[in-house]
Amino acid sequence: MSQNDAFILGSGSPRRRDLLTEAGYRFSIEPSTAEELHDSDMDVRELTKLNAKLKAEEVAARFPSSIILGADTLVTIDGRALGKPASREGALEMIRTLNGRTHQVMTGVCLMRKEPSLTIQHCEVTDVSFKPLSDEELIKYHDLIDPMDKAGAYAAQEHGAVIIEKTNGSWSNVVGLPMEAVKPMFEQLLIYPDRVLT
Repeated sequence: MSQNDAFILGSGSPRRRDLLTEAGYRFSIEPSTAEELHDSDMDVRELTKLNAKLKAEEVAARFPSSIILGADTLVTIDGRALGKPASREGALEMIRTLNGRTHQVMTGVCLMRKEPSLTIQHCEVTDVSFKPLSDEELIKYHDLIDPMDKAGAYAAQEHGAVIIEKTNGSWSNVVGLPMEAVKPMFEQLLIYPDRVLT
């Protein structure tokens, strides 16, 4: 990690990278290899926070004096969490479940440093309402994007207008990282866009 970088993004998500870059932050990228938990009995908010912490912990073990940003996004409807689909058929089934309805996108965020010890956590929730579309329209939408690496099998930033009717809450949260919440978390650690106060 360069001494000019303020923190490490513990994620390989290009969407999170782009959001942070567009906001002017300097950072390095070290994708976490932590195994995500999938516990249907857990509150989804707590599950996203726990997974974000697990991801940050794995990277912090490798870079103990650096600040690590871990994040985990899940789509939830009817109290059930939808992660990334395992197949194209599973992706279509997921988007059918969301079709014409309002669901929630939840992102757990964890800022962590191992030495000296520091942990700050947050979970952001955004309501997303889908347009009612036919199966043919849903399949055409999936042909436009790659649904396999996306929670809920859709991407707000990729042809989102095709399927999304409206959102209530943080738009960047639906993309993958709630910047409105992350900014004050960074400020607690004196991390600012394009500059670091020490």
